[in-house]
Amino acid sequence: MIKKCFLSNKKVNFKYKGFTLIELLIVIAIIGLLASIVLVSFPKAMKGARDVVRKSDMKQLQKAIEVYRQSNSSYPVTGWSWWGVSVNGGSRSTSGSNAYIPGLTPDYAGVLPIDPLKDSSGWSGYIYLSPDGTCYKLLDHVNGPESFPSAGEPFYDPVRPGWAWMVCSPDPACLYACNGW
Repeated sequence: MIKKCFLSNKKVNFKYKGFTLIELLIVIAIIGLLASIVLVSFPKAMKGARDVVRKSDMKQLQKAIEVYRQSNSSYPVTGWSWWGVSVNGGSRSTSGSNAYIPGLTPDYAGVLPIDPLKDSSGWSGYIYLSPDGTCYKLLDHVNGPESFPSAGEPFYDPVRPGWAWMVCSPDPACLYACNGW
């Protein structure tokens, strides 16, 4: 509907303004497409973020274990048992006398981290082994990591190449532990 108005000898047309149904459907389709792209990429971004946390946690634990060794002339000892917060790792805690890396808290680390997925079933999460204090191996195991390093990359575990990340004693005399436990 067009209304005509004559002001000062000029003809002005007033139209009703708005969006057509087709224009609205096109906008909704574009928004839906953008939302689906974001939703598809979001889990991949979260996986990458958790991997960054794992790397940081394992490097920090490695540093704390090395400082412990400098102060105590040995690594924290667990005997021949893997210790972790997981069920098969003894359901240990993240601090105190029952911590999964004994003696590390509170002097060398405030609280021990847990894997970002927070899964403690089976062997999942961070687990630690040092039979006699001369060497150690720290893993993020099974249901923790969602991706795994390849041979030659940091955190690669030759014993568990598809189901664990590893940091190990840097001493060359401990190569047997890194390649064998």
